[in-house]
Parts: sequence; structure tokens; C-alpha cells
Amino acid sequence: MTETEADTRANRIDPVLREAGWGVVEGSKIRREMICPGRITGAGRINPLSADYVLSYRDRKLAVIEAKRAGLGYTDGVGQAKDYATRLKARLAYSTNGIGWYGIDMATGKEGDHALPFPSPQELWDLCFPEGNDWRERFGEVPFETEGGKWEPRYYQHNAITAVLDAIARGDQRILLTLATGTGKTSIAFQIAWKLYHASWNLSRDPVRRPRILFLADRNILADQAYNSFSAFPPDALCRISPDEIRKQGKIPKNANVFFTIFQTFMTGSGEFTYHGYPPDFFDFIVIDECHRGGAKDESTWRGILEYFSPAVQLGLTATPKRDVNADTYGYFGDPVYTYALREGIGDGFLTPFKVRQMASTIDEYTWSDEDELISGEIDPEKTYREGDFNTTLVIPEREKSRVEEFIDQIDQRQKTLVFCATQDHAARVRDYINQVKDNPDPHYCQRVTADDGKLGEQYLREFQDNEKSLPTILTTSHKLSTGVDARNIRNIVLMRPIKSMIEFKQIIGRGTRTFDGKDFFTVFDFVKAYEHFNDPEWDGEPLPPDTPSPGPSPTPPPQPETPEPGPDDPPGGEKVVVKLGDGKERQIRYIAATTYWSHDGRPITAQEFMEQLFGDLGNLVASEEELRAVWSDPERREGFIQRLTELGYDADRMEDMRRLIDAPNSDVFDVLAYVRFTLAPLARAERAEAARSAGLGGYESEMRQFLDYVLTAYEARGIEELSLGKIRDFLRIRYGGTNDAKAALGPVSEIRKAFVDIQEHLFR
Repeated sequence: MTETEADTRANRIDPVLREAGWGVVEGSKIRREMICPGRITGAGRINPLSADYVLSYRDRKLAVIEAKRAGLGYTDGVGQAKDYATRLKARLAYSTNGIGWYGIDMATGKEGDHALPFPSPQELWDLCFPEGNDWRERFGEVPFETEGGKWEPRYYQHNAITAVLDAIARGDQRILLTLATGTGKTSIAFQIAWKLYHASWNLSRDPVRRPRILFLADRNILADQAYNSFSAFPPDALCRISPDEIRKQGKIPKNANVFFTIFQTFMTGSGEFTYHGYPPDFFDFIVIDECHRGGAKDESTWRGILEYFSPAVQLGLTATPKRDVNADTYGYFGDPVYTYALREGIGDGFLTPFKVRQMASTIDEYTWSDEDELISGEIDPEKTYREGDFNTTLVIPEREKSRVEEFIDQIDQRQKTLVFCATQDHAARVRDYINQVKDNPDPHYCQRVTADDGKLGEQYLREFQDNEKSLPTILTTSHKLSTGVDARNIRNIVLMRPIKSMIEFKQIIGRGTRTFDGKDFFTVFDFVKAYEHFNDPEWDGEPLPPDTPSPGPSPTPPPQPETPEPGPDDPPGGEKVVVKLGDGKERQIRYIAATTYWSHDGRPITAQEFMEQLFGDLGNLVASEEELRAVWSDPERREGFIQRLTELGYDADRMEDMRRLIDAPNSDVFDVLAYVRFTLAPLARAERAEAARSAGLGGYESEMRQFLDYVLTAYEARGIEELSLGKIRDFLRIRYGGTNDAKAALGPVSEIRKAFVDIQEHLFR
């Protein structure tokens, strides 16, 4: 009997590791580890990764072992072992079949046969860390807080925590982590604080004093979320610095270990109290969430807070890579000790992929026309008003209504959606337009959440974030919700104002990337050409070629002075120009949508590139037009083929986009594939059904002809899913009441099934 890999693991590898003390010595762990669940697709997850053995000691991943069954070569797993060790930041990688062992030092590059006995946990620790460090040892003695085993750090979270603790152990004063939105930066900050607290790390080198830690955020909702995330700490160790409490107590709170506040509280103070009420060396460790937001200018008061507390070790958390606009932030903190990018998160399956609908229209620009009516303000008849002018200096209600009607018509109105508007006033008008055209009769369907909405807006946001609640379903905002919205089930993001900053663009995209059961992707409806940020080399992929041109004026007009973007939730001053379009002109507004997709390698690509990718993949799936017809005519083969397409990223939604792209919205998926691979002209489903009626019904009795005609009619209306074998029972139940009555009218089930399959050959001849 052939020895399996499980046999090799149990009988050859496990005893070697137990003999060395792994899983026996306190603080050592030996486990099979899921590295990542795999990219999310319409067919489920693809390319998950698991390591056979991960050896951890003192919460540090020291080695990876890739196992192969005894009948294979002992070096067959070297490639996988190196890949897994690289991801997990483990210094040592091993490949074995239980007979021979091969080892690689990922730091020095040294590799070769490894003689047994296998190193013990302490020996492996000494191999990984030949230079001793007392704080590394002490941090390693504090286990992660796993909520009783309910929480385990993902591999990149473990890497981030370890990188920061190593930096602290080295004595670094300024530390930066760059991790994509939705990857759990608050959980990372909590685990770091937990280790520091329980190791009694502090700058005064007092061996028993717990550290004093400050968590700084820029919005109350972020500070509150962080405070709640730190609930495993003893209650008396936590303190939410509140202006109301400061006024009530008449002093700044100091009797705690982990403090939470927002920049505004420290900058404005309460009465005579500001951050100067604390001694500069009061805090040992400061976490700055979204550290790029206030730190771009050295002269900012935000920076003044950090410079005042300069003795503290300061950790900056950001989701954005280095840019010109945040170069000073990177200059202050230095290069990140660890980075985990959006593309990596989507590829690993920890973040949800997305597509972008580029909503170009015939009114993306506006020049005054005598047919229109000036309602208020003073218009410049010579000026071409561009996107930055709309809803800040120029308001055309019909234009905004048409945009609302367009995206409301395209989305599933039951799905949670965020709409980003130019100003608070614009957000209110868009809210009203949505509620005027929605299908849902509930008056709370769409709500505005901006600075002016205060506590009521915060209530709407909390209800929106609650995955158990369906209302409100849509929120409109201006700048407020670009950060701090931890809602996992957002399916649509609508951009109705220019996004000039790559930083903000990434943050807005991050609102939809959180995973949720049944959420295969989310969609960005882009009315303002924000997709052009994909052309920037600082995006997670390579620059894109120009996409589909706008049906209106040239997409690259001569440079014009731009209206400055308003500050967060602040409407610009001055009277707005309000224009009513001439009679009937709003009915002439047209939209053309192009789509940006994600390629196999995780970069955004145009629809044309997506089609070229499909062409290449089809070449590996079908050799000829005849083979494609044969596959598509056989329900069982077709189902397997569709499953394979979905696994490659060509699910039903993307095929629907392809139908629009080849201008064949009522065609079959077959026609998309045949057009892309063999340049065959697409046919409408109605044409195929009519041809099948003419050629395929002649040999049947009247009742069977009527039944097959009924099947073809269903195909015309709803598409290829009506032709799956599982649909036969549904057709018989609906038309005849059940299988027995159907057999009386049509004959045996085998004959019904054969006729159901045979007619499909005529559909795709």
C-alpha cells in the first residue's frame, strides 16, 4: 500500500519534532497553518495557501516545514517552503519527505541537506536571533490575547506586530506601519499595547511600572472604536479623555495606562487644559491612527502634539504609501517597518475585490445656453464649468437627478451604498433625490451623514454599520465618511465629487473592501473620472492605458483654473449659481459606462484588456469553434465549463458587462465567448430560439413541441440558466403540476430529458 503524505507526517515527521521538544516545551507551538483563504470569486475562493508545519516559539514564527510523502523527493517542497517562509517572515524553511531533510536560511541564503536531530525550540530561537535582546525575550513571554482562542492574528498582522515590537526592542523612537484599509490596524495596535503592558515595558526602565499609552485618532468614532477594541484590558487601565469629564473633574485624567482621545480635544483643550497639562515624558508609547491626515505640514498643531511628547516612542498607522502630499509624514516616522498593500489583501482573500463603472455623460461639462434659465447667482457665459465647479459654485438640479436615477437603476437597491458628494448641501439634495426615486417605501431608506448632522448622523451611521439592519440602506456624505466607516457589507460606492488626492481615493475604496458572507465584489460608480488614479504608479498596479472616451466633450480639454475643493464638510462661501436646464434638455442626458476590472495578477485593467485576457484563457479551454458549440450544447459539460470560467474570474456579472461591451445585451454567454475567441457575430437569444423552433421541433408530437417551445421561451427571457438539467423538474411542476402528470402527457422522464438536451444542439448550431 502506497504511503500517503498524512502517513509520512504522522509516522515520520511528527515523531522527529516531538523528540526535539516541539509542542512539548512551554511556549512552543507546532501547527498546520492557513496562511490565506484565497482570492474571493463568484465561484468561491481560489488559490488558498496552507503550510504543513509552522514552528513558533514565544509567539515568533521561526520555521516552516513543507512535507511530501515518502515516495517523493525530499527537496520537492523547497519552492513552497521558501514562499511560505517569505510570507510568514520565518527565518528558516525546511522541505522533507520524512527520510531526507533540506534546510534554507532565508536571511543568509545558505541552504543544503539538514542532518537530524531537529533543533529544539531554544536552539531554533538561537539560530534565528544570535544576538540576544532582553526586551525581545520579555515580549515573547507575553502571549497574544486571543479572546479564549476565538481570535488568531492573520499572517500579515503577526508580521506587523512583530516588526513593531522588534523596532521597540532595538530602541527606535519613530515607527510606521502601512496597511491597507480593512486589514485590522486597530487589532494590531491592541496586541502591541497588550504585550507592552504585560511586559511592563516603559521608558523609565522601571521593572514593574506598566507603560502609559496614548491612542490618538482624528475622529470620535475612531477613538470610540479603538476604546471598545481594547476591552480585554482591566477597566481601570483604560481612560477615554473627554472634554466634558475634564470640565466636570477640573483636571486632566492621569490615573490609567491606556488613554484614548482625538487630536481636536488635545488641540483646543477644555478651559485652561490642553495637552500641555501632561508632562512631555508622561506617555511611553503613542499610537497615531491615520497618521498622514494631520502630519503633512510640519507647522501643523497636530505635529506640535507629537513634538511636545517627543520622548515617547511613536507609532504611526496609515493606509497610504508615500506621496508628495504626505512625504513629511514619512520624513517624520521614517520608512514603514512593514507594509501590506491593497493588492496583497485582495489576492490573499482578506479583502473584497471590486470593479469600477466609469459613468461618462453628455453633461460632464457645462457652458451657458440661452435656452436655460438662471435661477440665482451670476453666471459667466464664456466659462466652461467642469466637475470641480458643480455643486460648489454651480448647481444644475436636473444633472444631479439624472445621475441619481442612473446609478439607482443599475444597483440592487437592497444593497448598502455610500454616496460621496461635493458639499453638505449637495449631500442633502442627493439624499432627497434618492428618496424620491427609490423602490423602498420606508422614509429612512437614505440618510445624510455630515458634520452638520451631529449626533443624529452618528446614529444613522451606527445603524448603517449594523449588518443585522437594512435601514438606512444608503448614506450620502461629503468628506466625513472617507474614514471611520467600519461597515462590512457595503456593496456600492458612488463618487459624485472629484477625488483629487490618491490618499483619499484609497481610503474611499477601502470603505468597500471589508469581507462579508456572499459578497464577491463591490462596485464603484465613478461619475467624476476618479478612476484616473489607477494610472498613477503609486496605485497598487502598473499605469493603465486611456479608457473609453466620453461621449461628450473631449476628456482632455485645455487646462482650466480649478475651483478649490472644500475642506471636510465645509460648504464654500458665496452665493451659488443655480441653473434650470431648458425644457426637455434633461431627457437628453446620456451615460456611457466603461468598466475597470482586476487582472489575474491583481492589477486594475480596462475592459479591452479584460477581453484580451479572456481571449488568452479561452485558448487554453477550447481548441475550436466546433468544440465550444459541443460544450455549450451539453448541459453537464456547459455547467463545468461555466464553473471553470468563474474560477478564472469570468462570473455572470462580468459576462453581463462583456455583453454590453460587444453591444449584444440580449445575447447568450456563448455569443460573448464565440465573439472573443473566434470573432463570430453575436445573435440575440430570441434569434437562436426561433432557429431552434424551425429546425428542432418537427420530429415531436404536439404536446412535446409545446413543452419545448415553453422551454425556449424561458431561455429567451432569462438566459442560459434556464437550460440546466435541474430546471426540468421546475418546468414540469409549473406546466403540468408534477412529474406524474407530465409523464402522462409527454412520456417517460428519460424521453423528456433527451428532448430537453437535443433541442439545445439546435440552439447553438
